[in-house]
Amino acid sequence: MTLFRNILLLCPAVCLWAQTPPPAKPPQAPPVPEVKLSVENTAPKPAQVPPDRVVIAAGDVKITAAQFNQIVASLPQQYQNPARRKEVADSLARVFVLAQEGQRRKLNETSEYKVRALFTDANTLAGMTAEQMGKDLKIDDAELRAYYDAHKQELEQVQARHILIRMQGSQVPVKPGQKELSDAEALAKAQELRKKLVGGADFAALATQESDDAGSGAKGGDLGFFHRGQMVPSFEEAAFKMKPGELSEPVKSQFGYHLIKVEAVKSFEELRPDIESRVKPQQIQKAIEDLQKKNPAVLDPEFFGMAKQ
Repeated sequence: MTLFRNILLLCPAVCLWAQTPPPAKPPQAPPVPEVKLSVENTAPKPAQVPPDRVVIAAGDVKITAAQFNQIVASLPQQYQNPARRKEVADSLARVFVLAQEGQRRKLNETSEYKVRALFTDANTLAGMTAEQMGKDLKIDDAELRAYYDAHKQELEQVQARHILIRMQGSQVPVKPGQKELSDAEALAKAQELRKKLVGGADFAALATQESDDAGSGAKGGDLGFFHRGQMVPSFEEAAFKMKPGELSEPVKSQFGYHLIKVEAVKSFEELRPDIESRVKPQQIQKAIEDLQKKNPAVLDPEFFGMAKQ
């Protein structure tokens, strides 16, 4: 959005927002499959005001609540945090004040302004058109299923519980007062617990009592849904071969022996929103390319270095 780019140029605070974030540190090997953490959103909720109420007045420019919300909705997600509304408003006000000063200086009558406006207006309209094309696009079910079949391994998600029995050398700390188990002892304990589970013992209760994974153990061994690449290889290989309700044999990893119970596998219908979010941009891009082919631009070959030598 052009207006936002202008904001970036004019507001030092917002310029900081636009900086490329530092690269994420490579994840360290977790002692158990990754556990998702949720952070409660404590940002204050925006006050509800009538949509036609003027919320910014900068010189001759008046912006209503509805217009402000439209502007914010067109910005990248990280700028839509309600806690940053005041920052965005200050930046917008600065742009409007400077723009009016530019009109007073008659900069809007210069050829440079008119050339820039030609592009910025077209750029805004092009963005809105692409957005509308995306809303109008209907993706055939067969296309979604074909994409799912071709990318099944990266799309598949399973929900599982596990009980971890650590062994000597594991990165998982020994519980206070617990004996350090050798590989053979850890395997024997895992096999013993499996017999109890097969005999009808409650998996969640046993995980809470016996699992050396303190994080998931407190939740009955529940790991939530995960996809390939989140778990240690041996755990992942076993989990994605299982069906809901199945209980694994002891699975060894560098952390110990795992007993895995798969609770659910996401179906195609449950994954449909994710598949659509992947397929739709490709389809929009194709539609834009088709539009360009029907309306080819003519470039000056000499100016653009396309002339034959």
